[in-house]
Amino acid sequence: MGKNFVEELKWRGMLHDSMPGVEEHLDEAMRSAYVGFDPTADSLHIGNLVPIMLLAHYQRCGHKPVALVGGATGMIGDPSGKSSERNLLDEKTLRHNQEAIKKQLSHFLDFDSNDANAAVLVNNYDWMKEFSFLEFIRDVGKHITVNYMMAKDSVKNRISGETSNDGMSFTEFTYQLVQGYDFLHLYRDNDCTIQMGGSDQWGNITTGTELIRRIGGGKGFAITCPLITKSDGSKFGKSEGGNVWLDAKRTSPYKFYQYWLNSSDEDAQKYIKIFTFLSEDEINSLISEHSEAPHLRTLQKRLAQEITMMVHSHEDFENAEKASNILFSKSFKEDIKTLNETLFLDVFEGVPQAEISKADFDEGLDMIGALAAKTNFLKSNGEARRALKENSVSVNKAKVKEDYKLSSEDLINDKYIILNKGKRNTYIIKIV
Repeated sequence: MGKNFVEELKWRGMLHDSMPGVEEHLDEAMRSAYVGFDPTADSLHIGNLVPIMLLAHYQRCGHKPVALVGGATGMIGDPSGKSSERNLLDEKTLRHNQEAIKKQLSHFLDFDSNDANAAVLVNNYDWMKEFSFLEFIRDVGKHITVNYMMAKDSVKNRISGETSNDGMSFTEFTYQLVQGYDFLHLYRDNDCTIQMGGSDQWGNITTGTELIRRIGGGKGFAITCPLITKSDGSKFGKSEGGNVWLDAKRTSPYKFYQYWLNSSDEDAQKYIKIFTFLSEDEINSLISEHSEAPHLRTLQKRLAQEITMMVHSHEDFENAEKASNILFSKSFKEDIKTLNETLFLDVFEGVPQAEISKADFDEGLDMIGALAAKTNFLKSNGEARRALKENSVSVNKAKVKEDYKLSSEDLINDKYIILNKGKRNTYIIKIV
């Protein structure tokens, strides 16, 4: 076998809880373990990265990872940590989402090798769709008592109304049985003896181990990882625009890179262990290098680099890095012209913009027009004159005087001009 998986999780801060005996179980032979992913979108987001990394480390330690797409459970909705029921999906959407998720997982897991521990993707819809309700309550339901199900935190919290006004539907109540049955099915058909997930999944996972014991007459194990939190108390994996997705169309590689780059020192030190494959020695030397000169943000830069290259590509990382440094670049004007329009707009998202028609621009646009008369960036022509006299106005980061006329030479991507007043105020003119 390769490295010791449980030891690997421990030093990386990725182990929350595990069932007694799991380490010995892993030492004896190559084992299969699964993690479930919710297919309600055609992309995973960075909240899914911890379980993905669990599977990736598992495979690197010589064991066999099974990624389960919850086509059936996605139709029901998991009550853990949720305050309301979710939308139900049709089969065509589920299949599309499943393919998209497999493609993302293949950045981390090897599905294609001929090795015994090649990763496998399964969908619980495939074995649940033929299962009638009567068969399910007869063959599975009778083995688990209502008392046992009620004792789970995910159920208790919903029923006591802490997280919802409506209590909990029967559909959601049965969720742990359906998930538990998945574990039993994979135990029987795929010789899968371990289920992994976030610490909020412990109740659902142990229902599975209970079914394996009562129906399968065998032994299943649970391993959970901590739920990731941010040091400032805000929610991990969310930015102002909502989820940070792994799909470049939903979250651009530049914004993805920025999310990690903007981590606090404390978070970066935690994340670099969880979200990269760097060794313990490499990480320790990065941490000590960082602590000698925190302002250089060594940890954040390396974290952002590793994870952007993993989720996207080396080229995407280089573009994101270049775009991140561009505002401080000595050769700003040349560098900014190398960014494509999408990346340019990402960098300047939220900056005030004004549109000027091409006809007006071709007639000649002076600096008073650009700052005030035609754009209202500044409140008055007088304020624009003062700023120009104080030498605090620049066009594409080059200082200009009042007599400067804007021309096609100043255009970025043939349509944008960046104006600055002082260090703090940036404006964009768009020629339409």
